[in-house]
Amino acid sequence: MPTKGLLERMKDGESVVVAEGYIFEFERRGYLKAGSFVPEVVLDHPKLVKSLHEEFVHAGSDVVLAFTYYGHREKLRLIGRENELERINMEALRIAREVADQTGTLMAGNLCNSTIFKEDSDTDEIQQEQVEWAVKGHADFIVGETFSSFGEAMLCLETIKQYGNGIFNEY
Repeated sequence: MPTKGLLERMKDGESVVVAEGYIFEFERRGYLKAGSFVPEVVLDHPKLVKSLHEEFVHAGSDVVLAFTYYGHREKLRLIGRENELERINMEALRIAREVADQTGTLMAGNLCNSTIFKEDSDTDEIQQEQVEWAVKGHADFIVGETFSSFGEAMLCLETIKQYGNGIFNEY
């Protein structure tokens, strides 16, 4: 485990670099299809996922961001792999935790837009299961990113606060 958590680093005025871009890098390397951009590479090529995490840490990332971006029910349904939802998420978190522990960096779970959010819609279930898996996978904190709607970003924040088992309160 890292010696200093996110909050401690921020209070000390330190910069915290979170490298990401796994989807585009794996698509560029031919392991993901443009369009669906679902992280099935986590199950199909886990050693490559671990290696890319290590490359990002080597390049200066202070955080290993679990490759769970678009690893939610709606996106996996589109490619017929919804039954592997929990397995993809937990494997991504396991790989990220392993690299973070080996490198002394932080590890973060990752939530993103649902692609189906509409104001007053019920998409919090999509985020809830990912938050609960991030807690189960021992994430140090959770990143919510790439929301085109303020409402969905706020739903993400509230979901992390409600189901994050205190992870939000630590940071």
